[in-house]
Amino acid sequence: MSHTFSSAQALLAAEGTDLGCSEWLTISQARIDLFAEATGDHQWIHVDPERAASGPFGACIAHGYLTQSLVNLFLPQLLTLENMAMGVNYGSDRVRFPAPVPVGSRVRGRGQILRAEPLGDSVQLVVRVNVEVEGQERPGCVIDTISRYTFNPLAE
Repeated sequence: MSHTFSSAQALLAAEGTDLGCSEWLTISQARIDLFAEATGDHQWIHVDPERAASGPFGACIAHGYLTQSLVNLFLPQLLTLENMAMGVNYGSDRVRFPAPVPVGSRVRGRGQILRAEPLGDSVQLVVRVNVEVEGQERPGCVIDTISRYTFNPLAE
């Protein structure tokens, strides 16, 4: 369920809002391998199922940065911005990888608006996203995303 905002005022008033959860996504070996190709990170713990089976996690695990990058997939499922003139990813604060994400596991994003601050004609929004791993107590990633949004004026 996505929360919809169509003005700076609505977004500013949403500070503290629990955005709920995205859809589940299964982490396949193919996705891990594609990420390894894109980044050049071919460490055996990610891409060698035979060796990883006897490793510390008993299977291949997703790259931490792959898990982090999925936040870009989850955020639009949590937050819909209408009447927007422009939005930019400004960065992130406090990225952590508390638990591994084994191949074949299902993950989803759970979001909360931590801060919404006026910035000229824009709003700077900080959303904490926990990438939950089904069946695990600890998330695979926790990240505070920072975005800046400018809205078109509302018609009177």
